[in-house]
Amino acid sequence: MQRVKHRLALITRPQPQATQWVGKLAALGLHAVALPLLEIAPAPQPEMVRAAAAQWVAGDLVMFVSPNAAAQCMACLGGNWPWPSGVQAAATGPGTVAVLKAAGVPAECIVAPDADAAQFDSEHLWLKLQAQGWQGRRAWVVRGDGGRDWLAQTLQSAGAEVQFVQAYSRGRPQWSPAQLAVLAQAVAKPEAHVWLLSSSEALDHLLALAPEVAWSRSVALASHPRIAQRARDLGFGRVDEIQPTPEAVAQWFHHASVAP
Repeated sequence: MQRVKHRLALITRPQPQATQWVGKLAALGLHAVALPLLEIAPAPQPEMVRAAAAQWVAGDLVMFVSPNAAAQCMACLGGNWPWPSGVQAAATGPGTVAVLKAAGVPAECIVAPDADAAQFDSEHLWLKLQAQGWQGRRAWVVRGDGGRDWLAQTLQSAGAEVQFVQAYSRGRPQWSPAQLAVLAQAVAKPEAHVWLLSSSEALDHLLALAPEVAWSRSVALASHPRIAQRARDLGFGRVDEIQPTPEAVAQWFHHASVAP
């Protein structure tokens, strides 16, 4: 039986993560192309990010919702900004952890779901945090313009004072002619492509870019059940949930059947 490893993986993560994933998948023997469905812009008020960071003291938790949240926050603070002693840096997945470590955050200050966790999300991060006492402590959520508030609400319920820090903005990208050509090919030959999805908002942008497309013959790999359900709602013929790592994607490509 023919295997899906011969398909082209469409990486819809924002830049620079999309290009980084293309390189990682290439090293694993897969063909991939960057087709970002989210565009990340810098913090609209970087001085507000710096003002918030100046208040981080021992006992605080700073939760970064994504690699972009971590990268854009650190860009506001500058390359020589020292991570404050006694402050925890929280991340939902390995991509964010890698950005934090590269920015100089000590590994012992970082808390995140285990590498073999069933999901990289707020719920699995909370499993690592819930045993701590939160009454009267401060938690800062570094994010874009809005987002899911489950962890913030959970921390508040546990007695923490939660504040939000906007480190970036999100929007719909402007695709190049080459990227639009890839979209046309994916629509014309869905059996030759696999969409890698890591955001429900990104799917909304795909719908705006291709409003008349029937997705019943298309295949998607989703990094979370919520994203998978959104893809099914849009009509994707096959949607598999998968851990959001290049290795997990490569394993799927090498073992899954072609038929949606």
